[in-house]
Amino acid sequence: MNVELRHALGRFATGVAIVSCRSADGQAAGLTVNSFAALSLQPPLVLWSLRRASTLLAAFQGAAHFAVNVLAEAQVDLSRQFAGAGLDRFAEGHWRLGHEGLPLLNGAAATFECETRSCQPAGDHLLFIGEVLHFEQQAVAPLVFHGSRYHALGPPL
Repeated sequence: MNVELRHALGRFATGVAIVSCRSADGQAAGLTVNSFAALSLQPPLVLWSLRRASTLLAAFQGAAHFAVNVLAEAQVDLSRQFAGAGLDRFAEGHWRLGHEGLPLLNGAAATFECETRSCQPAGDHLLFIGEVLHFEQQAVAPLVFHGSRYHALGPPL
């Protein structure tokens, strides 16, 4: 059932983002997600989820803030890099520090700097809810994930 469920869930196209934070010791941490979603406009809340087995769990649980960097089409290689293990993930890409010292990706379709409001268990994941404190956007095509593959955004219907 898990394989079939994964395939069925893969029919839902999503954007791709790198979520980043500063761990308690000040180190940059980040990973690729497609679980990012808007939750509320008043107050401005977003959410994303992290596998409980992730090696980055402690970094995000201990961080008071996180950033969501919505990837542009041209950043597919960064998506792959941040999805891998054992790499210096921040060695590639052009990064700058945001208002809270969070790693923000230059050229991203959008960035959201958030204060963590909630972290709660949800099955084999933890659900992070953050209040958006600052955001930026650019008029670039976002990276799309569908059917376990990356895609370019097509023309409007």
